[in-house]
Amino acid sequence: MKTIPIGSSGLESSVLAYGCWRLAGTQDPAQVTPERRAAAHAAILAAYELGFTLFDHADVYCQGMAETLFGEVLRQVPGMRERILIVTKGGIRFAGDPDPAAPYRYDFSAEHLIAACEGSLRRLGVETIDVYLLHRPDFLADPAEVASAFSRLRDAGKVRAFGVSNFRPSQVALLQKACPMPLVVHQVEISLLHTEPFFDGTLDQCQTEGLTPMAWSPLAGGTLGGRIGVAMNDPHHARKAKLNDTLEILAREYGVSRAAIALAWLRRHPAGILPVVGTTQPDHLREAARAAEIYLTREQWYRLLEAAQGQRLP
Repeated sequence: MKTIPIGSSGLESSVLAYGCWRLAGTQDPAQVTPERRAAAHAAILAAYELGFTLFDHADVYCQGMAETLFGEVLRQVPGMRERILIVTKGGIRFAGDPDPAAPYRYDFSAEHLIAACEGSLRRLGVETIDVYLLHRPDFLADPAEVASAFSRLRDAGKVRAFGVSNFRPSQVALLQKACPMPLVVHQVEISLLHTEPFFDGTLDQCQTEGLTPMAWSPLAGGTLGGRIGVAMNDPHHARKAKLNDTLEILAREYGVSRAAIALAWLRRHPAGILPVVGTTQPDHLREAARAAEIYLTREQWYRLLEAAQGQRLP
């Protein structure tokens, strides 16, 4: 699979990333059966064999079990760690942590970020995380304290590069001003059914500052891939149906799936959007991987944008 640079980090990634949120098949570690563990291993290996070299994690995915499952595969496959990039996220704390009265919240204190990162390292069974991301903005975060935590993790050899997820452009700028190292990734929801980053300055900032935008839910939870139909009672049914019809026309033209076209649409943007594909079905993953071969024309790209907006451009 073709590769792209990750910000100014010097790291290279496949043009599609593999997302590990659904790996465990549940969000309850107690429900990870031997069958689910085997399915997770098969999904990871399928992505690896197809040429995916960036694997996206978070410490809250199945309460750390997704990282554990991935670590099991790393131990089984010689040389795999040296050929891939591991991205993981921290900063979310569940209700009841550490005491029963504690609410679900975000925590960018240096103490928590360092402990969370070290927990991810243990579960993954690696010495270094390639890119560590702040998962969701902590309204009480002190940028200088976050910068200090980043520096300590980098100097200890535990993290190579840093980034953010789900931030507003102003929050990215605030943090970058305090950090001695460049932020290299901004992971945010982007798809044909979630086009806000094209209009709110997110992608402009990524291009200006040299951050690689990673797109989570690039297929809108399966809606754009044809796995989940558009509900008749959806108030946007007509617009979504028209979009899927447009995707289908292009899919037939290129001889690929609608999912591949929707992913190729993201890749066409000059910001270098890196879609995070999260299917655990190897055959669906093979279909999605075809997006790496497609380069949409300007006319095709705008035809899809118009269908996604439900109206012509002004």
